[in-house]
Amino acid sequence: MAAVIYGVCWTFRSNGVHRNPQSGLIPLAKGAWAWLAPGNSWGWSNAGLISDGEESLLVDTLYDLELTDEMLAKMRDAEPLANNIDTLVNTHANGDHCHGNELVCGAEIIASSASAAEMAELPPEAMAAIVAMAPDMGEMGRYFLDCFGQFKFEGITFTPPTKTFEGELHLQVGDKPVELIEVGPAHTRGDILVHSPKDRVVYTGDILFIEGTPIIWEGPVSNWIEACRRIEAMDVDHIVPGHGPITDKHGVAAVRQYLEFVHEQARQRYDAGMSAFDAAKDIELAEYSAWSDPERIAVNVDSLYREFRGEQAASDVFELFARMAALAGYDVATP
Repeated sequence: MAAVIYGVCWTFRSNGVHRNPQSGLIPLAKGAWAWLAPGNSWGWSNAGLISDGEESLLVDTLYDLELTDEMLAKMRDAEPLANNIDTLVNTHANGDHCHGNELVCGAEIIASSASAAEMAELPPEAMAAIVAMAPDMGEMGRYFLDCFGQFKFEGITFTPPTKTFEGELHLQVGDKPVELIEVGPAHTRGDILVHSPKDRVVYTGDILFIEGTPIIWEGPVSNWIEACRRIEAMDVDHIVPGHGPITDKHGVAAVRQYLEFVHEQARQRYDAGMSAFDAAKDIELAEYSAWSDPERIAVNVDSLYREFRGEQAASDVFELFARMAALAGYDVATP
């Protein structure tokens, strides 16, 4: 299934993936924009642009060079300052928010210290290698290709941050103050929020998945819940998530409530002695089952079980994808 945005063909899985009601470059305030992907599933991420005076700041790049190049072209059409972006902020380490960094030539690239370390662990060439192997991996490989096979990972040059920070970092874009607020580890090890108070905008990265299921790669979940509460307390008009449509405080609360619900349900089953995968299969998602990619419950419960046990080491990612594939209806054997 495909949609055409600005002459580019975007292809999606057809198993209940949500389409954003708006996509492309969306003006939010004078000198502030959101770039919205046409869907909210794996890899279809959002970004943002802040400009003022003679300066500009880009929030995130996209999963491959073609997608990033198209986004940058539309930004340059709307804002001349985007021709020479001064600062690029990566909200976290996942490739769908940083693989296009090489196209933002000459910019200072900023991320949290934890994100910078994590980025190097799954560079674009690693994703290209996994996609190449996927056809030989049976039904799990088919699920992986359905998630990621539409992106072009070959030929991307890994371009890491040139500046890192911990905690908070205060920037200026012309006369606009911009606050970088580290709220991870949560979704990943070093998630940050990008808040432009003058524009009354916050770009949340993957602290928010709107109408899509959040995925807890890192945790602890308490940090993520606190990050949602922090966004809910902000005096903003526009909340741009990492995936899905622009939202408001109700959308933030829905993400927080999902995390609280899954934490409670997982804890009950952990205390009852159920395995993580049996617990994931047993949890009745109710209204959350309508969100895209509900099979991510397998990763979320596994992460919560590691948290309950006090374990630091991450689970095998291929095993986690096998569990998600099984929950999504693929014929995958799981222990």
